[in-house]
Amino acid sequence: MSDPNRSPTKRALLALKKLQAKFDALEAAQREPIAIVGMGCRFPGGADTPSALWQVLQRQTDAITEVPANRWPIEDYHHPDPDTPGKMVTRSGGFLTSLYDFDAGFFRLSPREALSLDPQQRLALELAWEALEQAGIAADQLTDTAGRSVGVFLGISSIDHWQQQLARSPEAIDAYLATGSTHSVAAGRVSYMLGVSGPSLAVDTACSSSLVAVHLACQSLRQRECEIALAGGVNRIITPTASINFSKAHMLSADGRCRTFDQAASGFGRAEGGGMIALKRLSDAIASGDHIQAVILGSAVNHNGRSNGITAPSKTAQQAVIQQALSASRLSPHQVDYVETHGTGTALGDPIEVGALGAVFGEQNRDHPLVLGAVKTNLGHAEAAAGMAGLIKAVLAMQHRQIPANLHLSEPNSGIDWASLPFQLPPTTMPWPTAEGLPTAGVSAFGFNGTNAHVVLQAARPADAQSPPPPNQPPPDLSDTRYLLPLSARTPTALTQLVARYAQHLAAYPDVSLAEVCFTASVGRSHFAHRLAILATTPTALRQALIDVLAGRPNPACISRHNVGTGSPNEAVNKDVAGQLSLTHWANRYIQGENLDWPTFFQQCFPEKRYQKQALPTYPFQREYYGP
Repeated sequence: MSDPNRSPTKRALLALKKLQAKFDALEAAQREPIAIVGMGCRFPGGADTPSALWQVLQRQTDAITEVPANRWPIEDYHHPDPDTPGKMVTRSGGFLTSLYDFDAGFFRLSPREALSLDPQQRLALELAWEALEQAGIAADQLTDTAGRSVGVFLGISSIDHWQQQLARSPEAIDAYLATGSTHSVAAGRVSYMLGVSGPSLAVDTACSSSLVAVHLACQSLRQRECEIALAGGVNRIITPTASINFSKAHMLSADGRCRTFDQAASGFGRAEGGGMIALKRLSDAIASGDHIQAVILGSAVNHNGRSNGITAPSKTAQQAVIQQALSASRLSPHQVDYVETHGTGTALGDPIEVGALGAVFGEQNRDHPLVLGAVKTNLGHAEAAAGMAGLIKAVLAMQHRQIPANLHLSEPNSGIDWASLPFQLPPTTMPWPTAEGLPTAGVSAFGFNGTNAHVVLQAARPADAQSPPPPNQPPPDLSDTRYLLPLSARTPTALTQLVARYAQHLAAYPDVSLAEVCFTASVGRSHFAHRLAILATTPTALRQALIDVLAGRPNPACISRHNVGTGSPNEAVNKDVAGQLSLTHWANRYIQGENLDWPTFFQQCFPEKRYQKQALPTYPFQREYYGP
């Protein structure tokens, strides 16, 4: 209520200040950084997790292989002359090891429906689950009634499965053809699986699809249409049709490899794969104690407009989209250390892309050269998932403060005036170009439909990546404190494999916080019928208990392993000698099937500490063959 004793002028000034404060708050919300809190991926070369992808990049692995026999008989379709009717110029590409294998039971799909399910939809389901688990977000807690609206933004372009299904005889068409193959259902199925009702859309802008999906997800979060967003892209290569078409257009390289920025660049090599990231507004991620892997400062999308041809790239449009993303991030070009390029390795596209980068980043007074990377030289061009491959690579590079090599780089393209540009191509793994400040990177993806996207990323600040300590309390000494690790799976075999994954994780990260491992495995996972509970005081003791479980040896730290139903055991709560509520009591309740309130558990047993979520092993899917 306004003060009647104030003069009209003072009341007007006060009203203006309030309006300005509202405007400033609105503008800040529209520019809030978006935190990447989880990642999942599946790319050639065995890159089935982000850490495995990093190994592929570190080892300079060339993941290109001959076309697998379960796609098409290459001898029937290959010819060195790209203009030969019905033939393709290449025998190779980047392929995943399995095509039709899928854990239908985990996703509550009948075998009959799974048979008609596009492998892209299968991949999207797995990646969504893995991104959430890596973020420490329990999928079964994502209910809109809890105020956690979840959006799904999926880049998807290939219609191979749709073509394959339509090629069947009319009598073979079943009730699942449309829902199993159409792109709209690919995104909708992820939302349906999670039981969420936030925005859900499939994005098809060809090779820029997954980065456009990321841009839309960030906008949706800032508009508060959702609290969590899943954004990514998938691509599977099933039939020879598109490869024949690209051969006729002289787009493909003969050996299936992308020689980005090299003099010998003559076309791209096709690849399949997928990636998914879990996103939150940065303020929400910090408040939740999430493991912030990187932040998205800004992004932009545009189109070439009228150019030399509908599939021809445009230097003007590429330059504009990068400048728009930088403006949205409030960064200057000299603050960007690295750009993960679109980098297809084509004689036309590479000079245009470098020209656009030069127009934006070409100032000669940079403190250090801008490094240009190209993940396609390792994996091939994953089309609708290509931008996601580049984004995850950039995040990993910032985390490790290293930039992996560009493969197949013998002689830089002579059509590019490299001497006049402050750019560097990494012939081998190199340290991040600056040791000070937060690593900052751009990622580009350009669709052959003319739609361009650019995303600006920055490493998480150390202060943002950690939960604040409780106020006015010294850090507690928890060196002798026991913690409870709950593990579960839908099947006994999956539980055994999950135990093995945790044992391997603890071997790889022996100094990890045991408290935060147990916290994440408790609050950040869905809990299934087959359960195991282990009590331990150190990571070493926990790993030994896991090894004993795998070997079938008794270990007093292992409470039990059961196939449980649901229930609410009515045991009296007791305390151990340290004064904690008995972890044995909680463990027994867990393995008997009770759905525990894990946040309450930690508040009662460990009230003196807040925990940071960790990236832990994800669920081991039990795949079976569902194919022709």
